[in-house]
Amino acid sequence: MSTLNARAVFVTRGTDYELLINRHATIEQARFFLKTRGQKLSTLEERHEQFSAVLKQARAAIPDDWRQTLVRRADLDRFLFADDDLVIAIGQDGLVANVAKYLRGQNVVGVNPDPILYDGVLARHHVGDLEGRLKAIMASDCEIERRTMVEGVLDNGQKLVALNELFVGHRSHQSARYQIVDGEQSENHSSSGLIVASGTGSTGWARSIMEATGQHLQLSPSDHALAYFVREPFPSVSTGTSLRSGKVHAKPLEVTSRMNDGGVIFADGMEQDFLSFDWGRSIAIGISAQVLNLVLD
Repeated sequence: MSTLNARAVFVTRGTDYELLINRHATIEQARFFLKTRGQKLSTLEERHEQFSAVLKQARAAIPDDWRQTLVRRADLDRFLFADDDLVIAIGQDGLVANVAKYLRGQNVVGVNPDPILYDGVLARHHVGDLEGRLKAIMASDCEIERRTMVEGVLDNGQKLVALNELFVGHRSHQSARYQIVDGEQSENHSSSGLIVASGTGSTGWARSIMEATGQHLQLSPSDHALAYFVREPFPSVSTGTSLRSGKVHAKPLEVTSRMNDGGVIFADGMEQDFLSFDWGRSIAIGISAQVLNLVLD
């Protein structure tokens, strides 16, 4: 990458300590709240301090002639990324997924601030290795994995993009009712919802569904394919269960809502960022032209 006007964009989310203080207004109120439940604030304070130290070390690793900025997860939808930005996500794997849909080809380095707490599937780098990794990126001497993403386009043009999966269902625990079309096959469903996952997502929510149902579909992160899974389909005189899972290649999966209200579509577990999916609305879910450029070891 060019170092001219280069900028490091650090992406973080609030720590549990920060979120708790924001909720209870003061440290002492938060401490009292936890004490009444037999818990200690000190545990969260220690994790917060550890994260702050990792962030400080990461920011110190940036070359002096680079610009740098910090953006919180809650502000990603209002942040303007530049084409030459290097994105450094410090946190759990889900943070990398959260930022992916806002990017257009920028490289992403995931830094795991606490390997004891987080798996590090996407946030795989240790902060102590960051300076060397940056030198390799500037010298174009690093491997970039292009991870396939999921895209859903409603019939009114609204769109959602996800790194892991899109969920189609009801906003509550009511049954989701819809028609699903997979190629030449079509079926009406009443279920707990439908997810369409990428190879990245196949290690998360989709994996738990596969283990529970025995419907295993092999998919790697860079495969130009997706997998869909229907959660708990219910058989009745008007609904079937034959289309439980399958792969999506060139032709998108088509879903039409049969819910009068409460139908939703959201990406990567971000329930607050949803599209309404009420009666008659249709969505085509397929492979996105957008990919995540993830910096490997």
